[in-house]
Amino acid sequence: MNRLFQRFTAAVSTRKGAKITLIVWLVLAILLSGLIPGARQYATNVNGQDLPKEAESVLASKELERYFPDEDGTPALMVFHCSDGMTSTDIQSVEKLSRYLHSNKAPETIDETPPFHQMPEAAQKTFLSDDKTTLLLPVVLQDGLEMEAINQTVTDLRDKGESFLVPPTELTVTGPAGIASDTIAIFSNADMVLLLCTIGLILILLIAIYRSPLLAVIPLLVSGIVYQVLDRLLGLAGKQQWFAIDSQALSIASILLFAALTDYSLFVFSRFREELKRRADPYEAMGAAMKQVWEPIFFSGGTVLAAMLVLFTADYQAYLHFAPIFSITMAIILTAGLTLVPSLFVLCGRKAFWPSIPRLGDPESKSGSFWSRVGRRVVRKPGITAITVAAVLALFATQMSQIQYSFNLIQSFPEEMDSRVGFEWLEEHYSEGELAPTTVLLTGSDKMERTDLRGLKEELEKQEGIKEVTIAAGNQAALSDDGTAARMQLLFNGNPYDQETMDHLERIRAGSEEILQKSGLSPDNHQLQFIGETAKQVDVRTLNDGDTRTVILLVTLLITVLLALQTRSLVAPIYMMGTILLSYGAAMGLSYWIFDHIFGLAEISYRIPLYTFVFLVALGVDYNIMLVSRIREEMAHYELREAVSQGVSRTGGVISSAGVILAATFSVLMTQPIMELFLFGFTVALGIMMDTFLVRGWLLPSIITLLGRASFWPARVVTSKGKQVQS
Repeated sequence: MNRLFQRFTAAVSTRKGAKITLIVWLVLAILLSGLIPGARQYATNVNGQDLPKEAESVLASKELERYFPDEDGTPALMVFHCSDGMTSTDIQSVEKLSRYLHSNKAPETIDETPPFHQMPEAAQKTFLSDDKTTLLLPVVLQDGLEMEAINQTVTDLRDKGESFLVPPTELTVTGPAGIASDTIAIFSNADMVLLLCTIGLILILLIAIYRSPLLAVIPLLVSGIVYQVLDRLLGLAGKQQWFAIDSQALSIASILLFAALTDYSLFVFSRFREELKRRADPYEAMGAAMKQVWEPIFFSGGTVLAAMLVLFTADYQAYLHFAPIFSITMAIILTAGLTLVPSLFVLCGRKAFWPSIPRLGDPESKSGSFWSRVGRRVVRKPGITAITVAAVLALFATQMSQIQYSFNLIQSFPEEMDSRVGFEWLEEHYSEGELAPTTVLLTGSDKMERTDLRGLKEELEKQEGIKEVTIAAGNQAALSDDGTAARMQLLFNGNPYDQETMDHLERIRAGSEEILQKSGLSPDNHQLQFIGETAKQVDVRTLNDGDTRTVILLVTLLITVLLALQTRSLVAPIYMMGTILLSYGAAMGLSYWIFDHIFGLAEISYRIPLYTFVFLVALGVDYNIMLVSRIREEMAHYELREAVSQGVSRTGGVISSAGVILAATFSVLMTQPIMELFLFGFTVALGIMMDTFLVRGWLLPSIITLLGRASFWPARVVTSKGKQVQS
């Protein structure tokens, strides 16, 4: 396999091979751009289908629909608010809107809404909050609408409602429909901002670090070509509905593409510059460079790809939506890193480094450079270095035990977003449990009467965390047509998205048989099921916890195996993976401390730990592989301590530059309007900086020095004298 890849990279590095490679990529990008729409056209951020069909809340929803088929639809909650209190004029405005919604001029996408304009005053007051400042008018949209139709309907509702209002009364539209509409709006311009910020930041950093315009442009040119190919291939997948195209996944994928290709460009041109000092012909120099760097690039990219593929094992659909997008992205990045990157650099030749053009016979490194001094210091006192760095990282990692997680999606949106403002009005002026009541579905083998429900109602009200249980008036509302199913509404004391409320429902669900028995209903003939946002979030939490454990275990094992194949050692993968895991824990712990104590965010999204793990661990392996590969290469010329020092010295500049650029690129996600992306970008950027400077620069080389030649056992290293020495 080594020979196959060496022949392949050597062919790409020739004059003819480089030209053919560039032409193939350009033709592919142009053809795909002309034939296939971009991926963003098919992107969505609606998470209603994130749960698998066998989840308890999903099964319960289907049962509810079977017995009470009028329950479908997407709610749009129209929230009217006046801090001075709703006046009779405001009520008349709502009546006008209600009259419009029941006319033939209303959008056809509306399924139903209460006839507020026909209700007596006493009934209208039930829509008001206790302090009379807020009024909630629910509108249910038809089931199965496309995102564009939902967005247009919400826009029409908002515009029409505002046309009837008299200031200072305000109107917002929240609920699932309002959130979906706002999601489209906030992502419409976010992609362009993300792309421009990424390109601008990489360009500035490359020019600042290397002071060469071509070195700054080539990685961006590569990324631009590859981005077009990736965007259209994902667009094809979206058009053919091969898999869901998630908006957040696309944002992260574009960052990953620019960051990883810039990294690979730095690795290639750094070694290319070394070889140009030894060889007159640039094509021979690139061939020699790729002979040394193809394996680190292949395995570093392969570990990232392997980590992305592991996401396919997840049960939670949100992770499954990310898996194909990230896997395809990484496969294309890896292909481009081994083909397009060396081709463009070698075609530019020595001019790529202008004005600091490397000449034949130039000195290869400066012994007084920063990383040369670090290398010498690490091998002089490896024990103190390892203990100090490991202790600092371990201290940060202990903060992971303090992390609190949020399952409230809307808290991730901007504070000024219409649907979030409306939700917070409801949260402030209504009972928290009323925000998203839980429906209790009772099914049985025999026909039931309303009187059979009283005992169950009383028993449910005894459960911890329950504020109120109500049974709809009339048999038609409470009982199914055949009388074998009944429904009631359950309100919790707390916010339906709080973990404490989720704990209450989880306990009730687990003890449903005992509740039935105490209420006088036989558990053998009856079943209790729960439907609503809290029930969904309980299932999400269960799936997320299981997927997080599974993915972390599988990624750790898989990358450890890949490291064993790359290093040909049984010892090296253990300490390499150990340092990466420690770095991940430190990044998560320190990030949360900063979020909590500086940003004032007591909770973070439950999805951040898994996504951060996959990216930090996979990307962190890159630099470890580059360092260890160079140390093993130097061991053919020096004894171990000097080889470690040389390895740190020769890779320090390029790896630290790559790390800074990679971290800065992921930090661009902090410009996004979604808090989840902000926190993810911050955590990954911090973790990359830790890994680049603390782990790769100090901890890993000190461990190798302490272990001596056992570091790579049982691999053999060919010394400068041609002898094979057992590690």
